[in-house]
Amino acid sequence: MAQPSTIATWNRNPAEEEAMGAAHAPIWRRMIDVSVGHDLHDSTILDYGCNQGGFLRMLYDRHPFKGAVGIDIARESVARAELLKGHRPIEYKVADSAASVGRTFDFAYSHEVIYLLYDLAGHANDIKAVLRPGGTYIAAMGCHTDSAVWPRWRKLIAETSSIPIYDHSLEAVAEAFSGAGFTVAVRPLDLDAFMPVTLGSAYFPKVVDQLRYYSQDKVLFRFVRTA
Repeated sequence: MAQPSTIATWNRNPAEEEAMGAAHAPIWRRMIDVSVGHDLHDSTILDYGCNQGGFLRMLYDRHPFKGAVGIDIARESVARAELLKGHRPIEYKVADSAASVGRTFDFAYSHEVIYLLYDLAGHANDIKAVLRPGGTYIAAMGCHTDSAVWPRWRKLIAETSSIPIYDHSLEAVAEAFSGAGFTVAVRPLDLDAFMPVTLGSAYFPKVVDQLRYYSQDKVLFRFVRTA
């Protein structure tokens, strides 16, 4: 089943949709800490699957950049992102492909988007089309078939997701980007922060599940366009 071109929101539960940004903030901070090693003042950034725009706002506040575009297929989420961006040089657009933006970027980011995409090779080529040679794409992924929690999570996410979800292995993702002309590297997210423990969580029935997920299962891919 192909991904729809647009939806209203990612999560069918409005309260969970609103809470997503706060829950993801420690992860975004870690993504930024391990991927930004230099000044971004002259750089342009793409956020693929921006939701309500929190990642780009955080990135700009910590490392000001020249300009950025956040794209998402969720119309209401993009509208919310536009309201919240303030003075920051960010554009948020409803779009189902990076190439449709018609711009090139120095860096691209995504957080838990790849498992929602049916065509991995198509995504790799879409990102390649908008990254300059030598440009870098950082993709965070914990929802994959190599994750110990995925069999349980797949059922839970399917109950609230507005679109289909897919079973991708880390190897399949790496192969798709290597085949598209990227060098591929990976590391554990290895979250460097305290995470609130929610006793009785359906996603993390045991505290050890949470520890293992953030130290082992959730990874950051780094794809660098070679040509």
